[in-house]
Amino acid sequence: MALKELFSTDIGLLSVFTIAFIIGMAVFIGRYVKQHVQEDERAHGQGH
Repeated sequence: MALKELFSTDIGLLSVFTIAFIIGMAVFIGRYVKQHVQEDERAHGQGH
């Protein structure tokens, strides 16, 4: 019943899209930060 309501009502669909957007942003930010940390390590000689 809850899944039917989640995917059939306007507020349910909005909730699904919001959750998907937040998960997508978390993945994007995580990859972005990881990439820039690696670039900084390469640029500064990995460590001290």
